Amino acid sequence: MGKHNVVWKLLVSLAVIAAAVLLLSGVLNGGQMYHLQNRGKLGPLTREDIKYLDIVETPMPTSKDGTVNASDWKTVYPEIVATMGDNDKNSYVVSYLEQDPYLVNIYEGYGFAKDYGSARGHNYTLEDVAKTERPHPMANCLTCKTPNFAKLVNDMGVGAYKLPFDEAMAKMEENISCYTCHGNDAGNGGKITITHSYVTKALGKNADAIAPATLSCGQCHIEYYFTPADKETMMPYSGKETMTPEAILAYYDAMEMPDGTVGFYDWVQPGTGTKMLKAQHPEMETFLHGKHAGVLNCADCHMAMEMSEKGTVYHSHELVSPLGNETLLESCAACHGDTDMVDFVHKLQERVTARETEVGNKLSALKDALTAAAAADPGAEKLDGVRKLHREAQWFFDFCYVENAEGAHNSELAFRCLDTAEAKIDEAMQLLNA
Repeated sequence: MGKHNVVWKLLVSLAVIAAAVLLLSGVLNGGQMYHLQNRGKLGPLTREDIKYLDIVETPMPTSKDGTVNASDWKTVYPEIVATMGDNDKNSYVVSYLEQDPYLVNIYEGYGFAKDYGSARGHNYTLEDVAKTERPHPMANCLTCKTPNFAKLVNDMGVGAYKLPFDEAMAKMEENISCYTCHGNDAGNGGKITITHSYVTKALGKNADAIAPATLSCGQCHIEYYFTPADKETMMPYSGKETMTPEAILAYYDAMEMPDGTVGFYDWVQPGTGTKMLKAQHPEMETFLHGKHAGVLNCADCHMAMEMSEKGTVYHSHELVSPLGNETLLESCAACHGDTDMVDFVHKLQERVTARETEVGNKLSALKDALTAAAAADPGAEKLDGVRKLHREAQWFFDFCYVENAEGAHNSELAFRCLDTAEAKIDEAMQLLNA
């Protein structure tokens, strides 16, 4: 074989090897540097297996307000956008009012007595807020339903919260999507951007103490209220230490209202005259005070690590219960060993649910007794003390009931809330019967 032929074959071989290396590193794949060689049987994927894109040109937005939506990112992140679409699967809704009839009584006079269903996938947020039977005269109830409203607040300021619902709703284009957690900069290093201004306003520098992947979910999965003056969505604390149900209740009790009185309330219950609080869904607060928060974030348990046939490693954006995903369940074994986690968690949730039912029915009985006492002797001085206990009992009960994990995030806190609620119910009944 001639010398030139040998050199030529050597050069060709080197070129093939170089091309293969470049392809595996992502250079020849549209600049997508998060591609990896298929790991085969090398074990479970971890966060370190993701090679995030460092520099991506933001696509031109197709939405009217300049929000870069999921369809705009599809060519850059095809797997992620596809899994976001899979949130359609979570479409089943349970009516809590039918499941737990005592709720209709304890929420008397408030919208949740008319319509209260279980949460479903993010792909239904706009549909659900549009069709709810709970009154929504202003745009503030769109806060966590669509990135377009977060963008509207960021552009317009807090005046957006007071817009008429129908006027604002007509401008909304997309369910919870990329902008919610990444702003318009979703391509750069997996960066998370907190787009809801009330989060940074409430927490300030204390936000740095919370893992970004937890805080991005916590923009919406929290306890919140609407400020009396501006109807702005706001968080009732300034940091993790003040996220307990006791500290939040103290925050509400100390708030000055527009009429000069002290003590925030969501509504005055017609029968009892109690100034009531309605807890929302304090998943982040509950999780952060639980055992898992020191080692895990929300994505670790609800966004499985996946790898495509091309070797792309990514967080699935189909948000699921870890109990229904084998990949997520496998990660539990690191701490829980060979425990049957599905059975373990379901039994825990059954205990919490049974206790909720027990305390909820006692709370309903207190509400009836207080209603009767108020009708018989509305000026009775002792009723103010009973109303205070009633408000507090319902707050602690609600803080547990509306938290969607049914004790899985923090069972100790769930039982503590329910025990506290029952103790206050018993004290109120004793005062009524004195």
